[in-house]
Amino acid sequence: MTAHPSMGRRAKVLRLATAGPSDTAPLAAAIDRGEVDPATIVAIVGKTEGNGCVNDFTRGYATLALKLLLGERLMCPMAEVEARVAIVMSGGTEGGLSPHLLVFCREAAAETAAGPRLAIGVGLTRAFQPEEIGRAPQIAATAEAVAAAMNDAGIGSAADVHFVQIKCPLLTNERIEDAERRGKTVATDDTYHSMALSRGASALGVGLALSEITDAPQAAVCRDWSLYSRVASTSAGVELLRNEIVVLGNAPGWAGDLLVDHDVMKDAIDADAARRVLARLGGETVAVLAKAEASPTGEIRGRRHTMLDDSDIHSTRHARALVGGVLAGVIGDTLLYVSGGAEHQGPPGGGPVAIIAKV
Repeated sequence: MTAHPSMGRRAKVLRLATAGPSDTAPLAAAIDRGEVDPATIVAIVGKTEGNGCVNDFTRGYATLALKLLLGERLMCPMAEVEARVAIVMSGGTEGGLSPHLLVFCREAAAETAAGPRLAIGVGLTRAFQPEEIGRAPQIAATAEAVAAAMNDAGIGSAADVHFVQIKCPLLTNERIEDAERRGKTVATDDTYHSMALSRGASALGVGLALSEITDAPQAAVCRDWSLYSRVASTSAGVELLRNEIVVLGNAPGWAGDLLVDHDVMKDAIDADAARRVLARLGGETVAVLAKAEASPTGEIRGRRHTMLDDSDIHSTRHARALVGGVLAGVIGDTLLYVSGGAEHQGPPGGGPVAIIAKV
C-alpha cells in the first residue's frame, strides 16, 4: 500500500512507450520485473494517438485497458481501481510526439532526503451534472480538490507546486439532452466548445486554489484571458464525468532523487522556458509535461500563423505538433506529454512546461 502522509515517502516515475491505446504490456512487464509495485501506483498520465477531439475514444480505450490490468494485479474490482488511481489520458500525438505512459508511484521510505523532493498528490471531484460543466460549480469543486491533493502530497506552500494535471469531462449530445429533459440549460450546445469551457473552468479552479487569482467568476471562463494559472494543465475527455487531479511539487518528508520544476512558455516557440528549467534542475530528464495552444491573435512574434483558419485540422492539433517539435529539439526526445487547449493555462498563446529530473 502507499505510505501514510506521516511516514517517509518516495516518489517514483516510470516513462513507458506504448504501441497503441490498449498496450499495457510495458507496465505489466515493469510489474513482473519488480520495478514497480502496483499497490504504489497513484496516477497514470499518458498520450494516445487519437484526434484529441470529442470523439477520441482512444482515451477511454486506454483508460479501460489500464483499469483492467490494475484490477487483475491488485485483485480488486474496477470501482476500487477508480477510487485509488487517477488516470489521465490525453489524445493527440501529432507531429513527432510519441504515445507513452507516465506512471506515478508513492512508496514507503525509511528515511527522507535532506531537502525537498518530488511530491505527488491526487484529488478527485464529485461527478458533475451536464449543466455544471464549464461553470461555477466546476471551478469551486476543482479548487477544493486541488487543495486536498496538495494536502495529500504534504505540500504546504503554493509556491512549491509546479504542475497540476487535470482530466475533466465534456458535453456530448446525450448529456445535453439529459439536462434539457430535466429542465436545465448547459453552458454550450457545441460539444467541441464544451471541451474548452471545461478545461478553462478547471484551470481557473487551480488558480483559485493556489491563490494565483483572487476571483474566478463564471462569466470569465474562456472570456477573460487575464485570469490564468501558471501551473495548470487541463485535458477534457468523454470518458469521465468528474475531474481527476494530479498535483506535482517538491516537499520535505519525501525520499529519492527526483525533483520537479516549471516555467511558462510565453508563446509556442519559447524554447528558452524549457532550457531555463533544465538549467535549474540539472541531472537526467525523467518526464516532460507541457500545454500548447494556437495564439488567439493569429500571430506568433509578429508573424501570421494559419492554425486558427484551417477547416480540416483543428488548431489544437496544430499546436500540439508545433510545441512538441520545439520541446523535442530542446530535450532530445519525443516522449513528451504535450496537451492541446491552454485556456487559462498560462498567458494566451503560451503555457506551462514542467520537467521531472533525477538530481
